[in-house]
Amino acid sequence: MLEFQYPYFLYLILVAIILPFLKGGLRRRGSIRFSNTQLAGNLGSASKSTSGRWLAFLRALALSLLILALARPRLGHGETELEASGIDIVLAVDISGSMRAEDFKILGKYYNRLEVVKKVIKEFVEKREADRIALIAFAGEPYLVSPLTLNHDWLNKNLERLEIGLISEEGTAIGSALIMSANRLRDLQAKSKVVVLLTDGVNNSGSIQPVTAAEAAAALKVKVYTIAAGTKGKARVPVKDYLGRTRYQNIETDVDEPTLKEIAKITNGTFFRATDTEELEAIYAQIDELEKTEIKLKNFIFYDELFIWPLLLGLFFLLFEYLLANTTLKTLP
Repeated sequence: MLEFQYPYFLYLILVAIILPFLKGGLRRRGSIRFSNTQLAGNLGSASKSTSGRWLAFLRALALSLLILALARPRLGHGETELEASGIDIVLAVDISGSMRAEDFKILGKYYNRLEVVKKVIKEFVEKREADRIALIAFAGEPYLVSPLTLNHDWLNKNLERLEIGLISEEGTAIGSALIMSANRLRDLQAKSKVVVLLTDGVNNSGSIQPVTAAEAAAALKVKVYTIAAGTKGKARVPVKDYLGRTRYQNIETDVDEPTLKEIAKITNGTFFRATDTEELEAIYAQIDELEKTEIKLKNFIFYDELFIWPLLLGLFFLLFEYLLANTTLKTLP
């Protein structure tokens, strides 16, 4: 980015260009000067020198370059520093067998709950560029998929790897998943520490009760948003028959809403219910609005001074004009 520190000096360049005209410096002038024009009567047919024109041009060029140097041209190099008052977020996602239920749609086509949750979480993560985010998956036990990171591309790649059956132990360990999530935020000095816990089941595994885990999270000043995912009542679940073919059965699903509400209440969070894709998207969008990150941009500009070049060139042409005026293009008095 080229700029001038004192750009108003550039107007003087017009004066430097016009000045030779005002003084008649661009006219052809005689090669020899006489005190009496009668003495030069017989020289009327002689051609006149162009020395005046060249000398005036060099003088104007030299003055213009010196004025350009006075305006202080400089080349700016900008740098932007992101200063974020960030929020540390742990996303805890249920990947137990019940997440196979295909009761969520995308563009009119049914997908299982986990596939839709992964899509919505990815969109949520992309909006939180200034926040460190961790990912924990749980079934019968919790599993750390990604520690807190600002590298969201890497986080999303690990999110894509999530699938039902990744954790061999069956069950839904909500309490264990919550305590692991809170521990990831334990010693951090973030503006806000948040856990977003999504499940479609009932705590039936693990050694820690959800309410006990919630009390521990509250002591660590961790806010927990709980999401109960899936339709109420029966849901369509794919199963394999004895020939290995996929069949669908309507299976009663159960999610422990009272416990999830209690977790949110204890930790000063919020409970949400998502029975379809649109509701799930709206929930993560609402959490995104509730937990806004303050981002400050600091702009730094470093300059390379360029005035030395027009200054040297201006002095060179000024000296060159002086030498010519006193040697090759010298006029006789």
